[in-house]
Amino acid sequence: MMKKLTTILVVLILAVFSVTAQETKWTFDKVHSKIQFDVTHLVISEVTGQFQDYEGTVLADKADFSDAKIDFSIDVKSIDTDNEQRDGHLQSADFFDAAKYPKITFKSNSMTEAGKNQYKLTGDLSMHGVTKAVTFDVKYGGTVTDLYGNVKAGFKITGVIDRTDFGLKYNSVLDSGGLLIGEEITITCNVELLKQK
Repeated sequence: MMKKLTTILVVLILAVFSVTAQETKWTFDKVHSKIQFDVTHLVISEVTGQFQDYEGTVLADKADFSDAKIDFSIDVKSIDTDNEQRDGHLQSADFFDAAKYPKITFKSNSMTEAGKNQYKLTGDLSMHGVTKAVTFDVKYGGTVTDLYGNVKAGFKITGVIDRTDFGLKYNSVLDSGGLLIGEEITITCNVELLKQK
């Protein structure tokens, strides 16, 4: 009987630990963060854009964030390429179809060490009604306390995705044989996280 009670207690304790694990919450400091992308135009140059409206949380108990769980969402209508007409076209059914698919989301699966302060971040990226597994490179800049007593952590996240994998196939072929718009999108996220008290 005593052995059975001990087993039950151990199970309960493990259950409590599993529920309370990763309770350190971090949010995105938008003033010091940027979600940016680059795509080639006419083969010869690049257009840079960003998303102004996004939100997300990071749960991590380890100081190096190797156990981080990331849940991130972008408002497609907040796309900004410094050209109102182009932004409108990108929101249309030719590209993101923001009316039908208003959000881009990312949910992490793992963050694996790849060198000193370097990681491989894998997760599911959902865009335009399609979900694909993707991998990004992460550089951890460190964690500090700012002048106001806030704990901040900095990261640079980079990667390349093929937009056609997500059904974003609009394009034109130039006389030279090249594509009007590149299919590979380079993503660069400079992120500053704020530890929640």
